Amino acid sequence: MRRARRDPGLVGTHQEHASELAAALRSAVAGEVDFSAAARALTTMDASNYRRVPAGTVAPRDAADVAAALEVCRAHGTPVVARGGGTSIGGQATGTGVVLDLTRHMGGIVSLDPEERTAVVGPGLVLDRLRAAARPYGLTFGPDPSTHSRCTLGGMIGNNACGAHSVAWGTTADNVRSLDVVTYRGAELTLGREGRGAPPGLRELVGRNLALLRTGYPEGLPRRISGYALDALLPERGVDVVRSFCGSEGTLGVITEATVRLVPLPAEPVLVVLGYADEGAAADAAPGLLPYRPLTVEGMALDLVPDAVGLPRGGAWLFVEVDGPDAARRLVRAADALDAAVVRDPAGQRALWRIREDAAGTATRALDGGEAWPGWEDCAVPPARLGAYLREFRALLADFGLRGIPYGHFGDGCVHVRIDFDLWTEQGVRHFRRFSEAVADLVVAHGGSLSGEHGDGRARAELLPRMYGEELVGLFGRVKDVWDPDGGLNPGMLVRPGRLDEGLRFGGLSGTDLPLVEVGRAAARCVGVAKCRVEDPSSGPGVMCPSYRATGEERHSTRGRARLLHEMAIGEVITDGWRSEEVREALDLCLSCKGCRSDCPVGVDMAAYKAEFLDRHYAGPLGLLRRPRSHWTMGWLPHWLDVFGRGLNAGLRLPFAARLAGVTPERALPRVAEASFTSWFAERASDRPPALTLWPDTFTDHLSPEVGRAAVRVLEDAGLGVALPEGRVCCGLTYVSTGQLGAARRVMRRTLDVLDPSGGGLPVVVLEPSCAATLRTDLPELLPDDPRAARLAASVRTFAEALEELAPDWAPPRLDRPVTGQTHCHQHAVLGDAADRRLRARAGLTGDLAGGCCGLAGNFGFEPGHYEVSVACAEDRLLPALRDAPPDAAVLADGFSCRTQIADLTDGRGRHVAELLVEGIDKAVS
Repeated sequence: MRRARRDPGLVGTHQEHASELAAALRSAVAGEVDFSAAARALTTMDASNYRRVPAGTVAPRDAADVAAALEVCRAHGTPVVARGGGTSIGGQATGTGVVLDLTRHMGGIVSLDPEERTAVVGPGLVLDRLRAAARPYGLTFGPDPSTHSRCTLGGMIGNNACGAHSVAWGTTADNVRSLDVVTYRGAELTLGREGRGAPPGLRELVGRNLALLRTGYPEGLPRRISGYALDALLPERGVDVVRSFCGSEGTLGVITEATVRLVPLPAEPVLVVLGYADEGAAADAAPGLLPYRPLTVEGMALDLVPDAVGLPRGGAWLFVEVDGPDAARRLVRAADALDAAVVRDPAGQRALWRIREDAAGTATRALDGGEAWPGWEDCAVPPARLGAYLREFRALLADFGLRGIPYGHFGDGCVHVRIDFDLWTEQGVRHFRRFSEAVADLVVAHGGSLSGEHGDGRARAELLPRMYGEELVGLFGRVKDVWDPDGGLNPGMLVRPGRLDEGLRFGGLSGTDLPLVEVGRAAARCVGVAKCRVEDPSSGPGVMCPSYRATGEERHSTRGRARLLHEMAIGEVITDGWRSEEVREALDLCLSCKGCRSDCPVGVDMAAYKAEFLDRHYAGPLGLLRRPRSHWTMGWLPHWLDVFGRGLNAGLRLPFAARLAGVTPERALPRVAEASFTSWFAERASDRPPALTLWPDTFTDHLSPEVGRAAVRVLEDAGLGVALPEGRVCCGLTYVSTGQLGAARRVMRRTLDVLDPSGGGLPVVVLEPSCAATLRTDLPELLPDDPRAARLAASVRTFAEALEELAPDWAPPRLDRPVTGQTHCHQHAVLGDAADRRLRARAGLTGDLAGGCCGLAGNFGFEPGHYEVSVACAEDRLLPALRDAPPDAAVLADGFSCRTQIADLTDGRGRHVAELLVEGIDKAVS
């Protein structure tokens, strides 16, 4: 057997042996083995600042597969890293050998015993799935990190994750009863208390170092996550092998099954929000609340939520959850806060908690829009020291010329913060290292832990001697050798680490292809928190990421696509740049819904990246010939409709017309209207002076002119004169979505020549949400040097916004009926729907519209190979909403794509809100 060398910079499989290793793995395991460039690129990074290139990935089906994969890797001297949701902050979910993807097949619930309050789970189980299964029994899993909708139990055990409720229910280690693990040498162990499952030699090693273990760990520190928890192996602590394993970051064994403790849900959770003068005052107050047995004590300051909407008076706040109104009253009396709010309504609580849960992403952007990164994400000090620590930490930031926004678990003394390090330049990286050393010394001076939640990984393991001393850290290494004498499991984590300023993921994003570098740097904004991997469509009003929820594959998530673009720019794993088929295939199922633009915590804009990639992927004469036929037909749809109008209907009736047009056979092409909206408008007379310009988008003009006619009637009923542009205009949407950016810019410039809003131009009201979003965002982004583009973007109003702004005294007809349907994904992501909700309420239209994406998404749902995903996206939210609606509910869908999808997949018909309002106006007249 070949021994893997322990130097993490040298351990690994050389590429010339990769095919041999892959073949051996395919022969040994039942799960998928993928050594492709795409699979490797998708796993080079987690949610940290670090990058390591693996040899390949294995998705084991069960514990036997795990053991078989480890046996093959051991025989080839290849290291292994187990990976769950890939949301680790320290870099411990990346590896240079084989990555075990435990989410694909090992994410089930084996059993749940409500009487014993335990569950047996696979390591790839997403936490929210466990919580959903336990909820009917009034139970939950106590630790709840903000990534609860996508992090896995195995990852939580590996990092000893905590979350907001740790003041009540502790860390993950406090909630694990037993673990089944496989070591690198193939030993299958069941870990528990009283030394159960300890590998040979571990108890003897502990016995020789009792004094060091009794004195080497700081006291009074509930969030001590750094290093190995070897003090759990002390006789007076029950020789708790399972607890000592938690937080070992995949360096000792691979978890194949876990038995975890469940805790009762609070009977009546009440959220108390306490306002304090500043962050230090809030931190000083937090320990005094602990005797009142809170479930959470979370802190944040004004720089995290500068508008402070819905929060009590103050410059910093503690979010304190208690069980019952009596406990809330006692807490408020004892808190000595400037102001307080007691929230019993579950919807109100969710709205406030969303502020806290989104902070991990919010803090990733500096106040000026610049970049901020992890690195000192979650250190912890004793709660009584937190106020003093934060004051000194803020001063240290200022001394280094850095900015960050601290927030976190104040009741446990744990602080999250992302800092605007310059990780792009050598000088900036040196500055990052000096700051890391200085803040480590500050944490230790306050009796703290370098990691209070996410583990050490690459980011902090090098600094562990400052916290524990060389002798205890040396013992960590000897314990690692007992469990893993070959050093094959996640080498370089916790023991014998590399430098914290090496292996950063920002290196290599440079070169002479400036557009490629720009896309790479834009994609690098993705920090990997994986909000795009949320599986439950009921988790909120968001859209992101419909294709991931349809396929469950990482490459079809926003994060996965960002990783592929990042690797394309570096050129090490994906080597053919703009011609990359791996990137093209991943972007092929991107619906350009723009959901990531608003739902991604850092605003990754995959629709824009896709358009840029397609534009360059198909550049040049040969590229033009390789373009899908649908790019020439649907991408140029505005042009063809202007040229041929309703004459297209005859052509579409010809045999094989759909195939010739590049349309999937499952779809019927929409018919062109007999009379366009603009021709109808030109024939009517009006003596009203125009108050607005109504945008005649392609879909309204040629395919659904009834929407335009209804909108004119409603606007005129509101007393508003309507004008149309004096010439043909087009937002360029179809050209952008098919990646024909040169054509899009030409179309946009012609539009600006026709409709320049300078000199007191009228508001431009756009009925089609996707066109309004294109004018608001894509137009100024594609023509940044044309001031007319910014002026037109600023003048755009949605239909509801125009009525609210230009006719504030108008009373819409009372329709008094329920509605169902969908908020257009572009409306959610770019435009917002607050005015629409207010308009519906004033008209007596009750009920909420579904979120998500309809799945048709312009040309996407018509293209070959997309039909199943398109339907799956509709089945995610839209179709269930239609099925669950009252029989008399009106189906609202302002987007042409949404209405088309509804017509294709149901017996119903979706309508624009203007059409419903016209019905009410007609009834009032009659």
